[in-house]
Amino acid sequence: MSPAFATLLVVLVTLVLMRIPIPFAMICAGFVYLWVGGQDMGLVVDQVMNSLFSSYVLLAVPMFILAANMMNAGTISERLWRAADAMVGRARGGLGHVNVLVSIVFSSMSGSAVADAAGPGMMSIRMMQKVGGYPGGLAVAITAASAVIAPIIPPSIPMVLYALNSNTSVGALFLGGIVPGLLMGLALMLTIAIIAPRMGLPASEAMSGAEIRRALIAAVLPMTLPMILLGGIWSGIFTPTEAAAVGAIWAFLLSAVVYRALDLKGLWQVLRVSMQNATVVMLLIAGAFLINYAVTAERLDRALADLILSRNLSPWMFLLIVNLVFLALGCLIDTGTLILVFVPLLMPAVAALGIDPVHFGVLITVNIMIGLVTPPFGLLLFVLGGLSRVGMGDTVRYLWPFLIALVLCLGVITYVPAVVLALPHAFGF
Repeated sequence: MSPAFATLLVVLVTLVLMRIPIPFAMICAGFVYLWVGGQDMGLVVDQVMNSLFSSYVLLAVPMFILAANMMNAGTISERLWRAADAMVGRARGGLGHVNVLVSIVFSSMSGSAVADAAGPGMMSIRMMQKVGGYPGGLAVAITAASAVIAPIIPPSIPMVLYALNSNTSVGALFLGGIVPGLLMGLALMLTIAIIAPRMGLPASEAMSGAEIRRALIAAVLPMTLPMILLGGIWSGIFTPTEAAAVGAIWAFLLSAVVYRALDLKGLWQVLRVSMQNATVVMLLIAGAFLINYAVTAERLDRALADLILSRNLSPWMFLLIVNLVFLALGCLIDTGTLILVFVPLLMPAVAALGIDPVHFGVLITVNIMIGLVTPPFGLLLFVLGGLSRVGMGDTVRYLWPFLIALVLCLGVITYVPAVVLALPHAFGF
């Protein structure tokens, strides 16, 4: 490791500990690396601007953010909740099952765990507490656990970022996430079914046949969105980036024109929040390009691959270590940083060990998402706790069964690659 890179690490860690936003900390550390190494500072512009403008797939990120915010601002979440309640609400612990089912459906539209948690997730918490009498901690625990499914079932913003750094097909990654996401949803629903009798969780009130029909019909138009997004990608009608733009337009038409739930003031608010969110992501990507340039220049990615091979690690052991490391880092470092900085380091080792990059991409995404609900620093626990005013201690007390279920799913996804690869192979990837 050169003195320049050592200085980069010191500056980066120092700025993060000073609570400087991570994107700015990464950019400043990149500047320091070039300055200490005596390199042309113009490389900052070269690495950032050329990398950003040469990556067409990056346009999908702000579009997916916009689509998710459009859906949260309209009445789409409420319609999905009502339809899910009509389908699974009659079981004991029915509102918990509804919560998970809504997350599965919404995940096929938003691609963001935070968007899922802050939108339909908060509505689920209110309904579970007000209608079902669920303890606040249990409602938040179920919502946080189910929200991690959002970036697993396509579309997925983390998978787009992974594809950017690994030259992997976005379409293949999206296909690879479907079965794991459904598996995680099933595991959470089984967990609810097991704890419901012991905790005395109620079923939802019975609906008449007419009410069920109305609820399902009201959800028909929102459910066309994932069909358009995913059907268009896999049929070749449009690229994932174009699909993101189509999804944003369709979400706007539903919210503003069809349901008339979004006026000009609401539209401006959605655009403003979406621009802020997208700017944070893009700054993070810009900083990551600088860090990745330093890693490549130092040949640290190759050095890590050589170290792993020299230890004669099997793919089985390598994936176990990756799981343990990313589960730990996922509750400390944000999703974008983990993917943009750490994935390029690991890709040479992944290739050398013969691990399929699509399998590895889905595995990494699941790891990081579980980190979002891992105490004591899981981001989703803070987001939902702050919005619902439920204490962290109350949530964590109920969280452990769901966390165990998700980790068991991670084990299956890790060591049964067919769970991830069956659909991509079936579609010719």
